[in-house]
Amino acid sequence: MKKIVFIEPKAPGGHIFSRFALPRIGIFILGTMMKNRGWNVEIYIEDLSAIDYNGVLDADIVGISTITPTANNAYKIADRVKRHGIPVIMGGPHVTFMSDEALQHADYVVRGEGELPLMRFIDAWEQNSGFSGVPNLSYRQNGRNVHNPMNSFENDLDQFPLCDFSLIKNKQKLKVIPIQTSRGCPYDCSFCSVTGMFGKKYRYRSTEHIMEELRLYKNSGKFVFFYDDHFGANKKRAKELLEAMLAENLRFKWSTQVRADVAKDRELLHLMKKAGCHTLFIGIESLNPESLREMRKHQTVEEINNAMHIINSFNINIHGMFVHGFDKDTWDSVRHTVKFAKKLRLSSAQFLILTPFPGSEFYAHVRNRIVSKDWSLYDAHHVVYQPANFSLFSLQKAQIYSHQKFYSIYEMMKKFFRKKWISLGLAFYARYTNMKWKIHNKAYLSMIRDMSHKPV
Repeated sequence: MKKIVFIEPKAPGGHIFSRFALPRIGIFILGTMMKNRGWNVEIYIEDLSAIDYNGVLDADIVGISTITPTANNAYKIADRVKRHGIPVIMGGPHVTFMSDEALQHADYVVRGEGELPLMRFIDAWEQNSGFSGVPNLSYRQNGRNVHNPMNSFENDLDQFPLCDFSLIKNKQKLKVIPIQTSRGCPYDCSFCSVTGMFGKKYRYRSTEHIMEELRLYKNSGKFVFFYDDHFGANKKRAKELLEAMLAENLRFKWSTQVRADVAKDRELLHLMKKAGCHTLFIGIESLNPESLREMRKHQTVEEINNAMHIINSFNINIHGMFVHGFDKDTWDSVRHTVKFAKKLRLSSAQFLILTPFPGSEFYAHVRNRIVSKDWSLYDAHHVVYQPANFSLFSLQKAQIYSHQKFYSIYEMMKKFFRKKWISLGLAFYARYTNMKWKIHNKAYLSMIRDMSHKPV
């Protein structure tokens, strides 16, 4: 029996969600498809446990999935595997847009969505028939890089199997089950690479296909995270799924990502809460109107404010995500955003640094202002480009300031007297994580202080 090993490397740095490791879904779908082909499959999620190279190095093929902050580690793993003569195939958002770079370490790169391209690749590999007909594939031939044409996006997501998480080789079981019900996003925010990877059109799994997967976890005690970029994009379809969950009494706790405009439909929020929604992750991004326009967020501060009050009225936790560093941002806008964020009564928040991820429009826009190509710093917690109205160090300070203010002792006391125990626990953890981050990044902070020429 042929053996394939899939690896999801970890990023080197820590942040507020490092404790809550949530593997990406892609390699589980690919692994399940390869298992169904009759291959022996093992999956390693490095955030959950160390890679057992004794198991990896007896594989016929090794597949490595990487996002930008894990790319350095992914390349090190690829180099180690290749030294043992085992072919390496890489996939994921980073190598989709940096395939020439990836081919310095891997034998093959699958760009974009990998399900059908991988099956075509394995067909060619098993038949030794050459790879010219494999869509989305990049590889070296006669000393040059070859990039085969891209397939159009697959609309029939039901053709892909339900994830077999038993393929994972780790010492601890998954506490949170990731499930994806849709792909794509039409909003095309300037700093996001999702549309380049998954397209601008929403594509959905059918309700019955999703329910088939959800039934696997009925009465399991598992927490589910719906991995959609906007779970409530198609409100009719979201309601249909929630009503099906309620009809079968699938009332486990779950969370997902939505835009603030989900609050325009109170019936949808009611169904979400009734069906077990625990937390909504919302990309608020900024409370600076000019920055919202700059990033093409297509929402106003007033709409954000109203949405947070409405969602809070349904007693659903909100994790707000903010981004500092747009060209219209200043220290005044940072202070205003943090002050406003505290008034929104969010359960938790992250204040991130605008990062030029390969594949995003922003990456092309600031290409000449990028100061570091150390991909391990591309985790939205480090400054890697020269902002317009900050020095490198002052933008980093803006993020540190934001977390310190949002998770201040005073704010924690307010959560205590309101008996917001989950929010209070997260605040303690966030304060500890932020202090630990500053200690771990002491050398980095010193470096960007030296690199900064503008007054702090």
